[in-house]
Amino acid sequence: MARRGLGDFEQQVLLTILRLGGEAYSVPMVVEMEERTGREVSQAAVYIALRRMEDKKLVVSRMVEPTASGNAKERRYFKVSPAGLERLEECRRTMDRFWEGLDSRAEGETR
Repeated sequence: MARRGLGDFEQQVLLTILRLGGEAYSVPMVVEMEERTGREVSQAAVYIALRRMEDKKLVVSRMVEPTASGNAKERRYFKVSPAGLERLEECRRTMDRFWEGLDSRAEGETR
């Protein structure tokens, strides 16, 4: 049976695309992820995850040609597909079910 869930990193990548307006290329994604996680994020790791998720039809991409206004090279922009959004929402619902009823217990454990 194929794995239905998403790993933490894959979820972070998909959520980052959504945070950046629904479509992004890897450089601003890395910056956003580093700011949100407080950790260094490898651009190569992001790109590998994006390509893997594209193979799974969770994201779609398009190439944008260089422009005279300063875009010096081709860039591949990624967008979360409807299937990717559905998978992301499924993961959130699953985690919400795990957390259901535990909030007060988790608070008590940290005291």
